[in-house]
Amino acid sequence: MTANDGGARRSYRSTVREEQARRTRRRILDAAREAFVARGYAGTTVRAIAAAAGVSVPAVELLFGTKAAVLKAAIDVAIVGDDEPVPVLDRAWTEVARRAPGAEELLAVVAGVLAPAQARSAGLVLAALEASVTDPDLAVLSEQLVSQRETTAGWIVDTLAAKAPLRPELSRQRAVETVWLLMDPAVFVRLTRHRRWGLEGYQDWIARSLRNLLLPDAPHPVIPPHRARATTKETT
Repeated sequence: MTANDGGARRSYRSTVREEQARRTRRRILDAAREAFVARGYAGTTVRAIAAAAGVSVPAVELLFGTKAAVLKAAIDVAIVGDDEPVPVLDRAWTEVARRAPGAEELLAVVAGVLAPAQARSAGLVLAALEASVTDPDLAVLSEQLVSQRETTAGWIVDTLAAKAPLRPELSRQRAVETVWLLMDPAVFVRLTRHRRWGLEGYQDWIARSLRNLLLPDAPHPVIPPHRARATTKETT
């Protein structure tokens, strides 16, 4: 066996271990997501997450550290739909949105991304926000989540304003706050869980709401978000 052969075997073993660790991490996050949504943050223990994932408590602690860190990781994965370390505003869908020919098409792309992201993450985000009132470990995470939503809302407003003028009575700050509120996970949960809206109904509603609240009255209706689905499917 040559030195190069040994290097290849070590590289292979390293790749296998990395893939095993990644699968274990994903299994833990899947178990955590189900537990946090079903039982809330206070009602979920690291032991319960470990048991559901088929791993030991030390394995969870080695990968994440604390229960709060598990929740944060679960939220990060849920928002973007995968565990790739790429921020939401650095993903391919933002370029698709920027290249949209007009405001209506842009809003269809945005709604096509926001709706499935809410479906994956809203319950987890609410668990973090609600628990942060009494749990100091989640106070920082809660502030980060609120700030991240404002950043995304600002990106939407600025990208939209580059396509078409906003309502003249709207300042940028008021426009950002409007989008920030529409993106509130509590709104998604109330509409889909309590009012039993389907995901497509929510997607259509948020596209129309963004259009009606941010842009001047137009003679043509908003393009239904499902027409952008083929474009955004692989980016969500």
